[in-house]
Amino acid sequence: MDTLPPAQPVRGKAAWAVLAAVLALSSAYGLSLSLRHAAARTSRQQPTPEAWFEVSTVASPALVTQGRALFLSSCAHCHGADATGDEGPDLHGLEVSDRYISNTITHGIKGEMPSFRKKLGGGDIVSLVAYLHSL
Repeated sequence: MDTLPPAQPVRGKAAWAVLAAVLALSSAYGLSLSLRHAAARTSRQQPTPEAWFEVSTVASPALVTQGRALFLSSCAHCHGADATGDEGPDLHGLEVSDRYISNTITHGIKGEMPSFRKKLGGGDIVSLVAYLHSL
């Protein structure tokens, strides 16, 4: 008669296979999160609206005026004094979130736009965003 091999070695191999699969999936998920974060920072694609996470910039006339002054001193050499574009793109009618604009100003666009992280503070960026939305 044929006898069946003991079940213990099969269970052990199955447990190792499950463990290997869990580790592989966990590693892939962790890598996908980091890649997604990096891609979101450098993406030129318009982000999906997440209005429940964002507080809109209050565009007071004083804030817009301050933003215009900052725009003329920091951005106009590429985007034009009237923001219609020169080396940089036209900035009229932007349909992106305040967060997306702030992120672009802060981090820049690799090979296209420098980062203004060291030059502009948070309040400056808020006023620039207010000015850009007023266009």
